[in-house]
Amino acid sequence: MSALYLQTKTTRNYHWIYTGVIIGDLPSRPIDKAIAGEGLLAQVVIDKYVDHLPLHRQMQRFERAGVKLAYSTLTDWVSSTCHLITPLFEALKAEVLQSGYLHADETPIKVIDKDKKGQTHRGFYWVYQDSINKIVFFDYQEGRGREGPMMILEDFKGYLQTDGYAAYDVFDKKPNITLIHCMAHARRMFSEALDNDYERASYALGEIQKLYTIERISKENGLNFPELQVVRSKKADPILKGMWLWMQQQYLHVLPKSAIGKALAYSIERWQKLSIYTTDGRLKIDNNPVENSIRPVALGRKNYLFAGSHEAAKRSGMLYSLLGTCKMHGIEPYTWLKEVLHTIADHPVNRVHELLPHRFKK
Repeated sequence: MSALYLQTKTTRNYHWIYTGVIIGDLPSRPIDKAIAGEGLLAQVVIDKYVDHLPLHRQMQRFERAGVKLAYSTLTDWVSSTCHLITPLFEALKAEVLQSGYLHADETPIKVIDKDKKGQTHRGFYWVYQDSINKIVFFDYQEGRGREGPMMILEDFKGYLQTDGYAAYDVFDKKPNITLIHCMAHARRMFSEALDNDYERASYALGEIQKLYTIERISKENGLNFPELQVVRSKKADPILKGMWLWMQQQYLHVLPKSAIGKALAYSIERWQKLSIYTTDGRLKIDNNPVENSIRPVALGRKNYLFAGSHEAAKRSGMLYSLLGTCKMHGIEPYTWLKEVLHTIADHPVNRVHELLPHRFKK
């Protein structure tokens, strides 16, 4: 940079006037006064939340390469990254909850609680997925009570698909929500009853397998939603009605507390909600899509064991949401996150939804 001089003309002489140093605008950095650029920040986040490499192991890897970083520095980087992308997370949350069809499930996470010295608290991620638009939202709550989903889904309207957990029963009374259950859970109970009553359990599994075969063939044939609904009405509905009658008859001849008795009772009580999927081609036969989104959390638990605080658990939920949506769309997460961290500081807040993974364009 050099000083700028202006030439002014008097009667016969030229004078140079010093006006000072002009400095151009510096490019925005993801984190002010931090040595880490968007590439390094993205790599630290992806290593932990996609490849399940805890921060202390990343610290050891950096040290082997001759770079000494304090553990607190890495945690500050992750925290600051989450603060930067919070508006993006809120935009994703809004889109998920505007969907007319959600899968819901929950999974535990151990959290260090400052009020319980030497112990961890058992918190929960409540996960909501729109499997049609392929977006997912992780909401951290300190407990597994119905208060969490009731607050999040206060204004939700549409289909809500869950397992048989009682906390979701409250939504069956909501006039704008249709509660659906998961055929995979019913199938699992009959599988567990094979040793108890092979004949009845295997028959039930065979009939359920016919339902899944209809789904598989329809998918292979590329049926659209209206076409799928017609096929289900013709082929799946008769199977479901036949099973309903068979289960009621068989339940009279088994011990209620036996494995087969529990399997029959579980399905009989929920059969109407297990059968709703045939009435709309958009609906899935089970809740497996959201369970697939939860798997990274299970893998992470085995590696970093717990979250450092309730706030850290919330931040992790934010990253699981955005990176999980990347996975559902086949987007390379490092490329996406690096670009977002490079862009978001200067991106208009009212257009932040343009940076969401499912709208991402390099």
